[in-house]
Amino acid sequence: MVPHLVTALNGPLLELEKKILGATPAIERWFRMEWQEHTPPFYCSVDLRNAGFKLAPVDTNLFPGGFNNLSPEMLPLAVQAAMAAIEKYCPDARNLLLIPESHTGNTFYLQNIGRLMQIFRQTGLNVRLGTLSPEITKPKEIALPDGTSIRLEPLERSANGRRLGLKNFDPCTVLLNNDLSIGIPSVLEGLHEQSVLPPLHAGWAMRRKSNHFAAYDEVVKKFAKMVEVDPWMLNPLFAKCGEIDFQENTGTDALADSVSSLLSKIRKKYKEYGIKEQPFVFIKANAGTYGMGIIAVKDASEVKDLNRKQRTKMLVGKEGLEVSEVIIQEGVHSFERINEAVAEPVVYMIDRYVVGGFYRVHADRDVNENLNAPGAHFVPLAFAQQHALPDMHAKPGTAAPNRFYMYGVVARLALLAASLEMEKTDPNPEVY
Repeated sequence: MVPHLVTALNGPLLELEKKILGATPAIERWFRMEWQEHTPPFYCSVDLRNAGFKLAPVDTNLFPGGFNNLSPEMLPLAVQAAMAAIEKYCPDARNLLLIPESHTGNTFYLQNIGRLMQIFRQTGLNVRLGTLSPEITKPKEIALPDGTSIRLEPLERSANGRRLGLKNFDPCTVLLNNDLSIGIPSVLEGLHEQSVLPPLHAGWAMRRKSNHFAAYDEVVKKFAKMVEVDPWMLNPLFAKCGEIDFQENTGTDALADSVSSLLSKIRKKYKEYGIKEQPFVFIKANAGTYGMGIIAVKDASEVKDLNRKQRTKMLVGKEGLEVSEVIIQEGVHSFERINEAVAEPVVYMIDRYVVGGFYRVHADRDVNENLNAPGAHFVPLAFAQQHALPDMHAKPGTAAPNRFYMYGVVARLALLAASLEMEKTDPNPEVY
């Protein structure tokens, strides 16, 4: 199933698809060379938006939680990529400790954990689950909707305090599927004898979206020069704004100024390309995930006139953390539809490989709204054709594998940006 674009891919993006397909050998070599210089994140998912005139990543998640939404046909690819990833850190790995999010009530999320365990078992690893939840003091079995179950166990530090494991289980690698929004727990600190993946500074306790998009800016400029396109086609403009208190309604003047400035830059670009849509921006918490702490505005005056409901929405992010710093990001319309509902592609990667993806679909949202919200559902079939090679002879905009190849390229640009971001924000860059 391939969603149709409500606006047929028009001029700019057709040209972009043509250029990207034409430059495929150069692009793949460029990625290969970049990966010799930089280490890809262990795994990653990227939310993309396709406006017909622009294709850009809007969010990059280093603790992806939707592996259960990938189509089963893509699993062998995920297993191969996971093998490559594990070999880098611990070639003779036998045991893997997987640490999920602490909320155990979300069965969709737990199915994602079940799927991750399945992938890593196929790579030849014994996988067990350790939880950061203080309420779980003894092993707890949780049944999943597909008839399988997972078992959560309390974490234990080794006698010398340098390793983390479970009772009678000493792993070589600790894999986090917990984004550390509420801070870095002491039980994860000082593990000098094990690889902790992703690194602790990838968690939202330290990570900032503005750092990621600054790195993406760098990556996309190099890439755009190589394929001779305008970097804006692939890049959401953004600005950072701090010192905001949504409760007291202070700092909103500076925020309104930033919104106004960004909107005028977007209008200029729309004029350049003859785009008739109305520009808008998303104001998002600079840290955090789950689609929380996000509002869309079309005019700076809306910032000053935020009603109580909107201010409350921006007050707190995931785990009730207070929002005091935001990123203002160019809104990219999503003109893809499945059964008349707005859809956006989400691409999943392990190591440097695209291993699948799905469409996030929301029947109650518009083309300029955030789709990562209650009521969204997922259509995993879309990327099942992804393993089909691009068709160089197809007319631009007509072949699904070509569109998916383009999505994979843009998602890998965001992956490379995440790699640069992790290097630049590493608190211990000399420790290898």
